[in-house]
Amino acid sequence: MKYLSIDYGDKRIGLAVCDPSETIVSPLKVLNNPEHFIEETADLIEDEKIEAVVIGIPFNMDGTEGRQAKVVERFAGQLKKKITIPIFFQDERLSTFAAEQKLADIELSKKKKRERIDAIAAAHILDEFLERRRSI
Repeated sequence: MKYLSIDYGDKRIGLAVCDPSETIVSPLKVLNNPEHFIEETADLIEDEKIEAVVIGIPFNMDGTEGRQAKVVERFAGQLKKKITIPIFFQDERLSTFAAEQKLADIELSKKKKRERIDAIAAAHILDEFLERRRSI
């Protein structure tokens, strides 16, 4: 199944995809226009022939839902009105930290790293989701 993973933020959304065999996960892109997040994401889902969406939920370190988790759930509800494929949620605690670690040794400007970090975090979220599915 071809999944699209979303690392939702107030200013940017990181996107990643996997191949239909669910073997290779790749950062795809970062969306930078909050006013068009829903439309751009829905269009991308259609263009890329995505079969399901995985959205990272930013739980607090103690496992509770904070303010940002509620924001992400609202986004998911709005997206669900535009698409017909399933939406799954994945705990995204430490996904940005993991993405930063992957970029730590790469010589990029701070701006270039910031431009890529969200898509890499989305890839980490999708990796975790797929790994969890394999272990069930």
